Amino acid sequence: MVSATSPQQRARPSQRASRFLFRNRRLLAALLFCLASATAVEALIPPDPTRVNLVAAAIDLPVGTVLTAEKVIMTDLPPEAAPSRSFADLREVLGEQLATPLVRGDILTESFFVGSGLLAGAPPDTVAVPVRPADPSTVQLVSPGQHVEVVLSAGNGFDQPAKTTVLARGLPVLWTSASSGGGASGSWPGAVDSDGLVVVAADPADAAALAGASSSGSVHLVLTGAPP
Repeated sequence: MVSATSPQQRARPSQRASRFLFRNRRLLAALLFCLASATAVEALIPPDPTRVNLVAAAIDLPVGTVLTAEKVIMTDLPPEAAPSRSFADLREVLGEQLATPLVRGDILTESFFVGSGLLAGAPPDTVAVPVRPADPSTVQLVSPGQHVEVVLSAGNGFDQPAKTTVLARGLPVLWTSASSGGGASGSWPGAVDSDGLVVVAADPADAAALAGASSSGSVHLVLTGAPP
């Protein structure tokens, strides 16, 4: 026996869908209107005035990293939590080189970059002085944040009396070629050859003593504790 099938049962799925949409067209139109209205309202709502957008590290970044668009993001936080000298535009940090490691989410400030920003918070008249130790392997033993004595050794002990002079004490290390990773992208700004280079912060008197020290003898770095 062949069972009877109604025309509605014989209708194709596409036809049933069309009839459903036609019957519920007013409800669907209302839902779409509400969705469009919500989207428009959200677009017109101004940013939360209690938050500020700042540039942050998108991933963990080692010392010496040159910042690109893939390595930084925008993040928001309360104004009172915003560090001084931070950045509100990604373009301001692109191409800068890190003088300190960062972890994901760290807010970037000028003091994190190789350059004058390294002297943020230093006493007035403090300058960044490049020093090239006689033994390049010494650079591998120091890192930014450590303090060093700069010692000058002159004479050969034969026809010239050997003499050792402490040129400066307790100088904080700002940057080293070892921590930068080397290479052209890791060079100290303005330095033609930054291999084996250490940059320290010094007051004008110490800076004068360090200027041209390498031409007067062999320069050595001695690690010390932080000055009192």
